[in-house]
Amino acid sequence: PAVFYSSAGRVLSPELVEEAQTLFATLLDRSREFLHAPPAPVPSVGEYLRTEIARQLEQWRGDADAKRLTLAVLNTCFKLECCVSGTHSMDLVALGPFGEYTMLPGLDCTFPGGYGGLPDCLLRSLPEGSVMFHKPVWAGSYREGGHEGRPFPVQVECEDGERFLADHVVVTVPPIGFLKEHHETFLHPPLPPRKADAVRRLGFGTNNKIFLEFEQPFWPADCQLIEAVWEDESPLAEAETDLQAGWFRKLVVFVVLQPPERRHVLCGFLAGKESEYMETLSDAEVLTVLTDVIRRLTGDPPLAPPKKVLRSQWHSAPYTRGSYSYVAVGSSGDDIDALAQPLPEDAADPRPLQVLFAGEATHRTFYSTTHGALLSGWREADRLLGLYDPSESHQHKPRL
Repeated sequence: PAVFYSSAGRVLSPELVEEAQTLFATLLDRSREFLHAPPAPVPSVGEYLRTEIARQLEQWRGDADAKRLTLAVLNTCFKLECCVSGTHSMDLVALGPFGEYTMLPGLDCTFPGGYGGLPDCLLRSLPEGSVMFHKPVWAGSYREGGHEGRPFPVQVECEDGERFLADHVVVTVPPIGFLKEHHETFLHPPLPPRKADAVRRLGFGTNNKIFLEFEQPFWPADCQLIEAVWEDESPLAEAETDLQAGWFRKLVVFVVLQPPERRHVLCGFLAGKESEYMETLSDAEVLTVLTDVIRRLTGDPPLAPPKKVLRSQWHSAPYTRGSYSYVAVGSSGDDIDALAQPLPEDAADPRPLQVLFAGEATHRTFYSTTHGALLSGWREADRLLGLYDPSESHQHKPRL
């Protein structure tokens, strides 16, 4: 169950909202049909969607107010899809490869206690002390280094000066966000041109969560989703560019966290440049702005403000610089495969698989997802297992 509040302080008709959402979903499905077709008619998903909406607008029935509200709901759909794709605008997402992304069947899984439950579970199977925290890596180099009477092809240098020698290194920093800024200095020698070009071409955006806790809920008891519709906006009109004046307009969806017995919490999603701007504000500033927004949407000026705000700040984090990847205009799934290719690239090199790459941006069909990140790690582990045949004896056990 969902409630759609508009900027005029009213609840929109479920029928009108459903009609607009159905149209958007239909057009979005069609935008995935250009994967194996002739060249896409336009470069981006956003341009395709707007073209189709404008074409169908002439056939719409109803009065001018209904058409205006329908366009406003469609604009909300655009913003929500930006959160899904992790981009500032759907105009940045390539149309041709868009259909390559695959939806994993089944429901979303929420880890008890948050994402920390996943690594905590994995760590229980590892020897104590085998994982180091708060140990930033300054650079990695794949070159011969002698130690313990034999050479090691890889050396990892940490910011505190400590160095580690290894047979193989798996790089799992966000391959796009971090490497876009540091790929020329983080690895020595630098990434080969094909891989560096893939880093530059692929897209990487920010999608933050903002949690608001209320003393009492203002939403209906059965409500699970709240969406905001700004009646003066349309996907066919120029978007707001003044981040300071309108960053909050990109925050269009709130999920009602369950169960609500003890706390009444909304989780909002905010993507793009607006999300990055939000990170520059203080908690108090965010709370003040969103209090005004919610009062306007509900048409309830004296509505009690949230008592607490909690938010992610993925763009500001130095080792992420954003949230997750997308296939940008000018790139393709081939760039994802290039990014996932181990180093050295020469298959005839006597010391193969010195540097391997994992992370959501290295999975061609599940990029931007947790399961894509997990599967990419399994892929690289299998790659190493295939290198060391357990039926043969080896003089040393590889350091991973």
